[in-house]
Amino acid sequence: MSAGEEQSALQMVLKRVEEKQRSYRRYNFSEAQNAVLRTFFDLAQEYDSMEDFYRVCVAVPRVMLGLKARLYLLNERRNTLQLICDSESGLVTPPEPVATTDLSCRTRAKDDSLHVPIQRKPSPYDSSTEERSVADLVLGRLEIAGGAAMDKADRFFLRKYANRIGYNLHNRLIAQQNIRHLRFINNLVTDIEHNVITPNMYFRHLFNKLRKRLAELEEVSQEFSRMRQADLCDGQTCGLVQQRLELIYDELAANHREMQEHYNNYSLFLESLFRRDHFRKGHLVLRPRACSIEKEVIAPQLEHYGNRLVRQGIKISQPRDMAEEEITLRVDVGLLSQVYANFFSNAVKYTSSVHDHNGETIKLMAYGREYLSDYFGPGKDGVKFNVFTTGEHLSEREAQMLFSDGFRGEAGQGKPGTGHGLAFIKQVVEIHGGVVGYEPTAMGNNFYFILPLSPDEA
Repeated sequence: MSAGEEQSALQMVLKRVEEKQRSYRRYNFSEAQNAVLRTFFDLAQEYDSMEDFYRVCVAVPRVMLGLKARLYLLNERRNTLQLICDSESGLVTPPEPVATTDLSCRTRAKDDSLHVPIQRKPSPYDSSTEERSVADLVLGRLEIAGGAAMDKADRFFLRKYANRIGYNLHNRLIAQQNIRHLRFINNLVTDIEHNVITPNMYFRHLFNKLRKRLAELEEVSQEFSRMRQADLCDGQTCGLVQQRLELIYDELAANHREMQEHYNNYSLFLESLFRRDHFRKGHLVLRPRACSIEKEVIAPQLEHYGNRLVRQGIKISQPRDMAEEEITLRVDVGLLSQVYANFFSNAVKYTSSVHDHNGETIKLMAYGREYLSDYFGPGKDGVKFNVFTTGEHLSEREAQMLFSDGFRGEAGQGKPGTGHGLAFIKQVVEIHGGVVGYEPTAMGNNFYFILPLSPDEA
């Protein structure tokens, strides 16, 4: 900023100070009223927690003016007014919804009480010509018991006091929102590292396989060149060379398919984690569409992890009913695909052998689904998606901590991993309106999630 620009900015602030000075002379507040404002400012700075701030809002009028006060605020969705704190009984836990929102930008008397609106701090980006709803302008209201009979001067002071609450509350909410936003971005970076960067190292394995095939191809080419120079290219020899070339071609084609599958998977995960809306809004933003869970979500991930499961000696049990009876759900394909990617990745690492009821040794991963009538309430059915693996049951403590970020059970000790996968699964399922869980079953462990089934999907 240049010296001239700084002088201009300073003059603007000096002008506002002078305007405030004139305003307070015009307000002509009493010494007691000025003490209320000073006390509120001091205590609002002293207490950090929102709960203590709510208590300060109602305690100051009670102690310094002898007024019984109640603090009401809109919920996060801004569609329900809730009683938050009472100067007589303190914090209301949980907040009590008010039967009627009855919000207004004007101070109003109702029954014996005075209802003073608590307005948010005006934004410099707000347009004065833009129509705004009351819920956009008002954070809540302050109720003063017995205040209906107050004169105009006292009502004016309480309006100014409520404004101080609103401005302070607005700044606190913005600070909380920024903290949540930063925490989300930090978690999203972990998601990207866990679901994209680490799996991307699998490309190295694919490139090594490709390099090996190319080396074999070069070897055949050199051998064929030597045979031609030695005039040894008879029909039988050429047939053997052709067989080797066909074998190498098949292996190269398989490598290409695997790389294509990995690229498609990688691209899907990148799109679903690097969306601009995630960073702008500070939370995962769904892009749901109707899809077949079996064909569009599970099958690609199973194909991606199938070879790794087989290499670990794990048998895959696929349910017939999921292929024969498709369920179309509205989900975010990219995010839900990562749910199954994490389940199958864990199956590769943690599935172990057990003895079945016939005494035979088995090492198995199975997946499936089942309908749950009225799971989310009357007429609100759910679909339970299961991923089962053989092995020892988890301890009670492990089962309780399983979906906590960073937690790793005893089976994970000494194995690569971050303990983030199941926490990510929980986050994705919950923003779809579902729930996650774990249950010990015969011969192993079942990990599941339940999604709501809308009436048109049933």
